[in-house]
Amino acid sequence: MDEFHSIQVGDQHIGAIDWEMTPDLTFGTFESWGGRERVRNNNERLYYFFVDGWDETPKLCLMERGVKHAKVVAEIAAPVEMLARCVASGGKVARFEQSFAISDEICDWLVANILDKGASPLVRPVSPRIETENMGEPLPSRDSVVVADGVRLPATAAIIQEEELPTLIRAHVFFEAEHNPHGGFAKQLAAVDDDTVIDLRCGLMWQRGGLDIASHRVMNRRIEELNAAGFAGYHDWRLPTMEEALSLLEPTRNAKGLHLPLCFSKEQPFVFVAAQRKPGGYWFVDFKQGRAFWSSGTIPGGFARLTRGV
Repeated sequence: MDEFHSIQVGDQHIGAIDWEMTPDLTFGTFESWGGRERVRNNNERLYYFFVDGWDETPKLCLMERGVKHAKVVAEIAAPVEMLARCVASGGKVARFEQSFAISDEICDWLVANILDKGASPLVRPVSPRIETENMGEPLPSRDSVVVADGVRLPATAAIIQEEELPTLIRAHVFFEAEHNPHGGFAKQLAAVDDDTVIDLRCGLMWQRGGLDIASHRVMNRRIEELNAAGFAGYHDWRLPTMEEALSLLEPTRNAKGLHLPLCFSKEQPFVFVAAQRKPGGYWFVDFKQGRAFWSSGTIPGGFARLTRGV
């Protein structure tokens, strides 16, 4: 495929499409390492097409990608049946991976109908949205919360085998979509500041937000840097244990589509926990699906929401 095909997106003329780039390659290229040489120029921008399969109706999108930069710049009004065939042929994918490489059929359609033809009504620029995240009603102050039944959860890293997980979940009546869908762990959250909250029942301070997606190795380095800088005035932030992360799960999704209290950001949909799996892999808690799962600690890696004891 000729990589010098161009496309017009509003007033922007994009002179080269990368036909080799796919969603699964972007982490290794722009965030970590992988099969392609890593891009090291922070100002470089690469453009590729992918099919967004998150919604019921798939969409064909043009992505602008760079180091720590990702922006959908246009949606292409392609035949929905063609996009559905691409998604169906993509095989089984993880629930948190719903972006698909385009098929040969879509490539041919783009060349025949969109590329090198100037402005087209089928190319719909996507304007960046400035969004203020809903963080819920103000939490009570720390001094106003009376702790009725405090509990201390395990706070050290662990090795967890798959068959041990259901027992661990039920021991604390955690909600977990697969192993304990009727569970629910009570929290007593109190405000600290815009960046942190405290669960007074468990004696844990949490980031409201967290750290962006990275490999396990890179994430550990970022945690060291955050502690060196003294985030929120403290130097002992760490990954939560499996139990600590599961304690955040709520049985129902909030207005942001996550099994979390609204005071936590939506930007960390699944996070590393301080637990490994035998014979291999790292454990995660997925706030979107309300479950624990294990996977590689490299690609796609994970996000982090850090905690510390108080």
